[in-house]
Amino acid sequence: MRKSNTEVLQHTSRYLSLLSANSLSLEEKHAFITETVENYAEYYNRGFISYRKSVTEAGQFAALEWSGQGSVLKDLLGREYIDCLGGYGIFSAGINHPKIVQAVTTQLSRMALNSQELLEPWRGALAKVIADVTPGDLQNSFFINNGTDAIEGAVKLARLYTKRHTFISTIGGFHGKSLGLLSLMGKASFREPFQEGLQDVRFIPYGDADALEAELVRSDAVGNRIAGVVLEPVQGEAGGVVPPDDFWPRARALCTKYGALLIADEIQTGMGRTGRMWGVDHWDVAPDIMCMGKSLGGGVMPLSAFVSTAKIWEVMIPNPIIHSTTFGGNPLACAAGLAAIQVTLEEDLPAQAARKGEYLLRELAGLHAKYPAVLKEAHGKGLLIGMEFPVQEIGWKVASGLFKRGVLVAGTYSRAQVIRIEPALGISMALLGEMLSRLESTFQEVATQL
Repeated sequence: MRKSNTEVLQHTSRYLSLLSANSLSLEEKHAFITETVENYAEYYNRGFISYRKSVTEAGQFAALEWSGQGSVLKDLLGREYIDCLGGYGIFSAGINHPKIVQAVTTQLSRMALNSQELLEPWRGALAKVIADVTPGDLQNSFFINNGTDAIEGAVKLARLYTKRHTFISTIGGFHGKSLGLLSLMGKASFREPFQEGLQDVRFIPYGDADALEAELVRSDAVGNRIAGVVLEPVQGEAGGVVPPDDFWPRARALCTKYGALLIADEIQTGMGRTGRMWGVDHWDVAPDIMCMGKSLGGGVMPLSAFVSTAKIWEVMIPNPIIHSTTFGGNPLACAAGLAAIQVTLEEDLPAQAARKGEYLLRELAGLHAKYPAVLKEAHGKGLLIGMEFPVQEIGWKVASGLFKRGVLVAGTYSRAQVIRIEPALGISMALLGEMLSRLESTFQEVATQL
């Protein structure tokens, strides 16, 4: 129900005073926690009240995210958590990395957003740097705010370039949740090049190059040729699933043979997460279009992008606003992106991910040997690791047990019995060791309940 301006101002003033407060009394903290739970229930989505461990497993008072640095989060009551979730992959450089925060702060003091009419220098600069660090002949970038929009832009570009509208994806693949809003677009100049509404999609088992070839052959034979093949280098939401070594090279060769564009979804795997700068680097494959996001903004700003070769990008030149966005490529986000790439290279985060990922997989193999009824297996590349459990109930017990011991993890969207380990790539070995100690304690507890 609409309130008077006076009432609204009372609410905003109080919330802003809480935001800027240097300290709060214990009574004030408890009151604010209670109010936050009520606000979620009444005005946001009450489903989160029973869904989030921060409510169901946090004791009398829910955990309100309040501050963080590096790989440690603190809630409003000062409880500390080792972050092995990384915001589903956004904190590859750690929480509040000082160089990335400084870049954003510097730009913020100058101008937060852009006019949309003058040229935005950091947008051009970031596009140049991305061309410098991506494989093959990838050159031209478009910036948006989240991974879903990056994939949607890549799909539109593929349709525009190939003049086809059928795509191949994979079982267990995760590429975003949008419906495809061009179906609702009311302006012909934007809508007509992408007519047909939602894409026609064929699905193959992930990692099965024979199935991919069969689908391409079949589609070609009936004249319904494929516009693009959309693949994750390592499936993230399916639980850190690594394909056979011949999969990506064969996918590249098959796409070239049949005129389909190879689209790499690097939103979760990129920026060093799997132990190489980009997931496709493990197989020396250059895609036609690459999508990136999550950690591209350094864990400080929302930022994503899709980038293609100059040849493909030519279809975007005649009408440069055929695909556009209000906030994508804003100066704060691009400043964050520039700093995030610098930090990734300076600190060699890909090599850190490779080394620490190998260590974790060795240790998890040892825990599997000790607790085979609890942990079924662990798999992944770099610091994109999935712990797979026999049933999802065991996975939930492990996740909640770790939360109570001050370790943040979460399940994956596609496979509820798989818990991801996805910390900052620079997480210290000491914190990883402490996490493993708490993990074994959790396994011990869960094993007694089976």
